[in-house]
Amino acid sequence: MTTPKTNESSSTEKAGPPKRRAIVPIAIGVGVVGVLALGGAMMWLADAKTNKVALATSAKPVTFIEAKSATFRPSRTYIGTLDPWVQASVGPQFVSAYVDTVLVRPGAAVRRGEIVATLDCRNASAAQQAISSQARAIDARQKAMASEATRTQGLLEGGFVSPNEAEQKTAESASELAQLEATKAKLASSALEVNDCVLRAPFDGEIAQRAIDPGAFVRPGAAIVTVVDRNVIRMTADVPEIDFGIVAPGAPIVLHVLATNRDMAGVIARRAPAADPTTRTVHFEIDVPDPGREIPVGTTGEVHIDVGEPSPATEVPLYAATLRGSKATLFVIEGDVAHSRTIAVKGEAGGRLYLDTSLAAGAQVVTEGRALLEDGDRVTAGQAAEPPPVSPPSTPSIASAKGPRP
Repeated sequence: MTTPKTNESSSTEKAGPPKRRAIVPIAIGVGVVGVLALGGAMMWLADAKTNKVALATSAKPVTFIEAKSATFRPSRTYIGTLDPWVQASVGPQFVSAYVDTVLVRPGAAVRRGEIVATLDCRNASAAQQAISSQARAIDARQKAMASEATRTQGLLEGGFVSPNEAEQKTAESASELAQLEATKAKLASSALEVNDCVLRAPFDGEIAQRAIDPGAFVRPGAAIVTVVDRNVIRMTADVPEIDFGIVAPGAPIVLHVLATNRDMAGVIARRAPAADPTTRTVHFEIDVPDPGREIPVGTTGEVHIDVGEPSPATEVPLYAATLRGSKATLFVIEGDVAHSRTIAVKGEAGGRLYLDTSLAAGAQVVTEGRALLEDGDRVTAGQAAEPPPVSPPSTPSIASAKGPRP
């Protein structure tokens, strides 16, 4: 009885595996279909996001500003130096000695003849005293010999001495007199050395530099302090020889002082009659009265001179064009198309570019976005904010210097 049961169970086990094998292909098929559907959906989405319109045919966003009608006058700008009217380096000229005292420092005001430094000149003083004593001795001896020569001449008239002896006495007196004069000359030279030990200000002014302190050893020509006179300042500059006529005396100018950021109007005071043989430049000067001593000397100044006559021009911002020599390239919007234009340049000033009037006032000139433009590109334009106007600087006049100057 047990044998039939065993046969039934074995047949049931043999019927199970074919059903599982039928499910596997179905699952694989469903997975393949799902993967293909997902891939197709992704391809459709990617294709839907692709821009089918060429970028070259699409309008490019830019900003523009309208060109303005203006007047332009050419000008020249020269860089120069603000020098004092007079300047002196005070130091010994005849004697070498140690510095004893320096009585002033930079910024101090001094009067003419005021002592600014002293040297230790005990050796020079002793030498002067010795020469002075020698001169007194020679003077006394010469007077005695002169008296003896006079008496000898009296004895010669009476026949008590020979003419030869009288002539010798006269010659000895003359020799002593010459020696006395030579000693006096040495005494004067020694006095100069002694006076050189006391250094005085040569004119009214201010101390600009103090180069040496007490205890240092100085020789002739060494500068201990530098004195400057700033009551009148000389603006000095050099220009190319082709601008000789522009810097004529009396020509109006505007001077900008970089140190104080001030602008002053004035005229050219003097001009050199010849050019420098090395640089072929012409030197000119402008007198700037400064009674308040507010302008530092040795600093830089800019001289602006207008030349020629004013002429009509078209004004655009400097950043709206590309400069190449005397030509400017820019883009002008006509309708919704940007066209490249090349215009002659008249000049530039204060961040503004002045062009020939062939560019009409009111033209829409591209400012931002022009680097990506080519001639004939379509654009979508928006008007840019107007740049702030550059106000002309206040230029007080340079008053004339009063009183004679050296």
